[in-house]
Amino acid sequence: MDYVEIAAGLALLVVGAELLVRGSVTLARRLGVSPLLIGLTLVGFGTSTPELVASVTAALRGSPGIAIGNVVGSNICNVLLILGISALICPLATTRRAFVRDGPVLLGVSVLLVAVCGYGVLSRPFGALFVALLAAYLVYTYRTERCAPDAAGAMHAAEGEHVPTLPLAWPIAVGMVAAGIGVLVFGATLLVDGAIMVARDFGVSETVIGLTVVAFGTSLPELATSAVAAFRREADVAIGNVVGSNIYNVLGILGVTALIQPIAVPAEIMAFDIWVMLAATVLLVVFALTGLRVNRWEGGVLLAGYVGYVGYLARFALN
Repeated sequence: MDYVEIAAGLALLVVGAELLVRGSVTLARRLGVSPLLIGLTLVGFGTSTPELVASVTAALRGSPGIAIGNVVGSNICNVLLILGISALICPLATTRRAFVRDGPVLLGVSVLLVAVCGYGVLSRPFGALFVALLAAYLVYTYRTERCAPDAAGAMHAAEGEHVPTLPLAWPIAVGMVAAGIGVLVFGATLLVDGAIMVARDFGVSETVIGLTVVAFGTSLPELATSAVAAFRREADVAIGNVVGSNIYNVLGILGVTALIQPIAVPAEIMAFDIWVMLAATVLLVVFALTGLRVNRWEGGVLLAGYVGYVGYLARFALN
């Protein structure tokens, strides 16, 4: 039943996120919000809601290993597994202007997370700082892409335009948003409860489960988006999706989670996993800036890194 809970929780997270995004985008379009702003905020935030609700639920239930492990593990999974697979499907090119802006932001955010975790607790002041930085990043990105449109801006605008919606009345759209939130909360409860029980059954820490099972499951929307983009030869979408998601994960998810419930940083994450996340981020920046592309052999390196990382966690957990 624990595995059924996890599978059902993940499925409900995906359904809930879809309802929330479609309802929110419908309301935004009725209010005349631009596709660029919709893509940057509602769509970008919507794809990260599974991680957000899972982390908040875990923090409220006293499981910091799952709350933080979910974000750190998702960022590792996004770079090593998702971009690795995507680059093997099709070499991933990116535009210099977009990555020169967003790449250093991702690297800086990752370094900031390492520094903050060194305090041992993600407190409410740190949560407020993260949320403020995310807001500043979104405002800056929106203004730069609106004033001087480029491929990255076109990508975000396309995301805002391509969300399928129906000509719904206001009450129905609001109902979709409310239903999406409800489904997300219920799905996260099932997922976290199942993950805690699996950890107890196998005698491993909740942190390991958060870094692997929960992180991989909540990253499935990014995996699907990036893989489809690679098959369609939309390489900038694949890289932009991962970079944006990782920035949201740290600043948005951990920021909001810490504001709701301060989180103690597990020693095992601080000793190893957060450094793997930082190393994966540095590797992505190096690969992307050398030739403005991630080649197939580089994708193989990323994927091998993820296999090695999960293998190490499995061996460590079993010992």
